[in-house]
Amino acid sequence: MLKGLRSAIYPVADMAAARKWYEVLVGKPPYFDSDAYVGFEVGGFELGLLKSDDGACNKGVQTLWGVDDAEAAIARLEELGGQILSPVASVGGGIKTASITDPFGNQFGIIENPDFDLSKCR
Repeated sequence: MLKGLRSAIYPVADMAAARKWYEVLVGKPPYFDSDAYVGFEVGGFELGLLKSDDGACNKGVQTLWGVDDAEAAIARLEELGGQILSPVASVGGGIKTASITDPFGNQFGIIENPDFDLSKCR
């Protein structure tokens, strides 16, 4: 039934600041941009920012975004202002995970999985 990650949506109180930070992280502008929602296409998936004024921030969805090099990715996230929540750890089979808290209080997770092949998922 489940076919893989399609969207990960992070609640943010300051949409303008979050949009700028994630645009730098993703390396391109969003494909959808409004005051209430911003959507970025990342490798066939969506990273969304949802305007939240009701205290939902800091309760963001924990997701794992694929990366080629977990050490380099976590260093880049930290350079962009992320605070290490879980340092890079080997979880077996050559797979490594890590997570940060972004400048807006959301958890942002990464995964390096040498066996994942997106072409096999289509």
